[in-house]
Amino acid sequence: MTQPSVLVVEDEPAQRAVLTYNLESEGFRVVEAENGEEALLLVSEEAPDVVVLDWMLPSVSGIEVCRQLKMRKETQALPIIMLSARSEEIDKIRGLETGADDYVTKPYSVLELIARVKSQLRRSRPGAMAGRLQYEDIVLDTENHRVTRSGEEIKLGPTEFRLLTTLIEKPGRVWSRELLLDRVWGREIYVDTRTVDVHIGRLRKALSKHGGEDPVRTVRGAGYALG
Repeated sequence: MTQPSVLVVEDEPAQRAVLTYNLESEGFRVVEAENGEEALLLVSEEAPDVVVLDWMLPSVSGIEVCRQLKMRKETQALPIIMLSARSEEIDKIRGLETGADDYVTKPYSVLELIARVKSQLRRSRPGAMAGRLQYEDIVLDTENHRVTRSGEEIKLGPTEFRLLTTLIEKPGRVWSRELLLDRVWGREIYVDTRTVDVHIGRLRKALSKHGGEDPVRTVRGAGYALG
């Protein structure tokens, strides 16, 4: 199972460090941004599953970041949890009306915030919180590390299993080779992007072993998608 990822957008280094430490302790992969411009860039590059977004940011405010993300077709369903020292009801309403999925007032309980992140994750990436994923006749059991297609068992190696998990969680989404490397191999490990092609080839061969069309689509110049 690939790690669910959280983008933490917070300009206060100490608060950012506390959030990152606690989220990583809970098994999340954390990407950090210290301002709104960096946040908008990282959303495109990293495709996080949840964004924890501070309202008060230098240059581009959290509200503006939220507004822009919710206007884009590819990120309008991305869950955003807004953090703010503004406790007035009118501010909370403004944040939610801008598109934020949740609103947490500072100072907050880190444990409560993590619980809210998990709640949003259940909606955005159900496979990260459940044991079974399915795309057409392909069924992936994350708990028992088992894959079947049309009832026939498919034998996959660990890397192919992680690749399929990533692809099947968001059918139709095009994943670049670089992003698949980060998700499946981890950013700390150097692997050539051609390695992705090799393992995609193995995954395709395994999925088609008992018949059926190749479900993995190559998008020239962009990457791969399931369906």
